[in-house]
Amino acid sequence: MHKSFGWLTLFLAAAGSASARDAVSDQRELLKADAAVCSAFESGDAKALGDILDATFTLTSSRGEVTDRAQNLEEVAKREPYYDVFRNHDQRVRLYGDAAIITGITTVKGRSEGDAFAVDFQFTDTWVHRDGHWILAASHASKLADK
Repeated sequence: MHKSFGWLTLFLAAAGSASARDAVSDQRELLKADAAVCSAFESGDAKALGDILDATFTLTSSRGEVTDRAQNLEEVAKREPYYDVFRNHDQRVRLYGDAAIITGITTVKGRSEGDAFAVDFQFTDTWVHRDGHWILAASHASKLADK
């Protein structure tokens, strides 16, 4: 009988950590963090990006290539490609306790190896709430058809 109460107590404590936060505040915090990721890519701020990415972060590109946290930080620090514009829009946030998914469109403009580009991607970002803040665990981008 005591084991049942122990599991119930443990379950309620775990559920309480996610529910103690307000969904509207979580959505606002997630969209702010999402914008900070874009800003870091646009400004070449690898330190800021490193503060947001989980140690196990992976990005699956529109070409199906998977890169890790270190590779993404290196790319941002090198500024290759160079982004004049890196913005997310039309986002939808879905909350699942200490996890969240953001979907939307990323618009990028810039130069890669001297060649100009302007592309839109459909993205899916997976966030986790850890140590009091949201961190980006994984991202996937699919190139949208040219306009």
